[in-house]
Amino acid sequence: MNFFKLIYKSALIVSLVVISSCKDQLTEMNENPNGIDPTTANPNLLMPTVMTGAAMSYLDLGFGDIAGVMQHTQKSGWYSGHNTYDWTPQDWSGWYGLLRSNNLMYDRAVTMNLKFHQGVALTMNSFIFGVITDLWGDAPYTNAVKGNLGGGEFATPAFDSQEVIYTGIINDLKTASELFASGDETGVLSNYDVYYGGDTEKWQKFTNSLLLRYYMRISDKMPDVAKAGIEGIYSSGVYISSADEDAAMSYIGASTNNAWPGTVGGDGSDIRNRKPANPLLSKLLTNQDPRLTVWFAPVRVRWVADPALPTAVDEFIRKDGVIQQGVASITDEQFQKAPGNYTRHYNPTLYNGNLDAGEYVGMPVGILLPDAYNGNPTTGQVLQNQHVSQLADIYRKGSGDLLKARLTSAAETHFILAEAALKGWSVGNAADHYNAGIQNSLATWQVEDEYEAYIAQPDVAYNGTLAQIMEQKWIASWTAATESWFDFRRTGYPALTPGPASPENVLPVRFIYGDSEMLLNAKNSQNAINNLQITPHSGLRGSNSQWSKPWIIAGTNKPW
Repeated sequence: MNFFKLIYKSALIVSLVVISSCKDQLTEMNENPNGIDPTTANPNLLMPTVMTGAAMSYLDLGFGDIAGVMQHTQKSGWYSGHNTYDWTPQDWSGWYGLLRSNNLMYDRAVTMNLKFHQGVALTMNSFIFGVITDLWGDAPYTNAVKGNLGGGEFATPAFDSQEVIYTGIINDLKTASELFASGDETGVLSNYDVYYGGDTEKWQKFTNSLLLRYYMRISDKMPDVAKAGIEGIYSSGVYISSADEDAAMSYIGASTNNAWPGTVGGDGSDIRNRKPANPLLSKLLTNQDPRLTVWFAPVRVRWVADPALPTAVDEFIRKDGVIQQGVASITDEQFQKAPGNYTRHYNPTLYNGNLDAGEYVGMPVGILLPDAYNGNPTTGQVLQNQHVSQLADIYRKGSGDLLKARLTSAAETHFILAEAALKGWSVGNAADHYNAGIQNSLATWQVEDEYEAYIAQPDVAYNGTLAQIMEQKWIASWTAATESWFDFRRTGYPALTPGPASPENVLPVRFIYGDSEMLLNAKNSQNAINNLQITPHSGLRGSNSQWSKPWIIAGTNKPW
């Protein structure tokens, strides 16, 4: 285990170097990473660099601002990008930096005839390119990370269409699945595989589960391809079907470079300011969801209705019923040092407004002053709203059994199959897959004993609708909201709307192409922008807007 941690730490550090070293230099996207000699590089040493970088970056999206888009969370400080989608151009050089390392791993694996490493490289290549095209739209693909070949077409590569990229992803995943099916483990050093420890069977299940993801992604554009692909994988039985097979990476937690993001710090972006968004919290409360207490903590200071109170509200908080003179609010640090039953009383007759006196209180989506919501007396970016719940205490730690970056899961796989069954495809029973999706999500969060009670809830018991399948898939995508965002774009479910502070009355559907790409690869970038569908919500931002539609949803009425 100590050896594994040493390799893991080294990989994380190298990943960060790869990501940071390629910023603002398009041509560097095509050079060998970190000066590694391509003729002697060991694929085992490159493998954890790609895996850790991809997993951490994906978690940062799904637990970060995309969790705001999909209304899992809201922030009470530093919130504009998270709560209201006030986005700036997004750079993708970190993802292409990982592809550069991955390309070298693949080339060396081919040279050394290492089938396992070839399969890993093709799978990770597909995953990373999938993230890129899902987020931005058209992107360099065919000629990307090939600068070592020379020529302008590689230094400033053309953008491939999403149709070409998704087709390439699917073909590479098929090849990877065949490589893993061979069972050839030549040259495998299990400690360097931070997902599956060199288990070829689990890698094939991961690869096929990604195929299910991307087949469903293209199901509106290429329905025949999607149907045949999903039915074929289902009939093979080789896909992630139980939570212990999830493609996931644990965190070490020894430093900020290898710890779960957003643990307690001083910049106002940590767990104290990450609040449950009302759309998610209300579902958890209504359905008595056992994941509620795993994900969120009760409010630090709860409101108590007190008709006998002579004033509208208490000026100071109470601890165990006793007023704390001069103390209007309590910080997270103070609560940790002196826990207790903290309350503030209010007189509902005298108070002119609405206060949520629940044990768990969520944040409305996209409001103007989230730091002042629910009567919080102490506002500010770096403080915390004591009258709104925050994340559970597990998220103040750098590592833990439940703190994993999850690339795909059994829950996702079963919800995909439930949707496919609902379409009438030959993949088994929709209700069975729907229930299995829920059961595996509960197992992921170690509350599987509550499955029977949860599945009996009126709004949870299967009703045969796509809306219900996608709602449960959305709940299960906690910390992995990116995939839920892509589902929302395709289906319009769950039916989420922005808050009053959002510049548009619909949710965004893509990232904005980055400034460095626009500057250094201007012609090809502009061609890609021209392929986007301008919508009434693109507005003065022009085509390169978070509200313009890429090919995958262009020409549809989804999600709006």
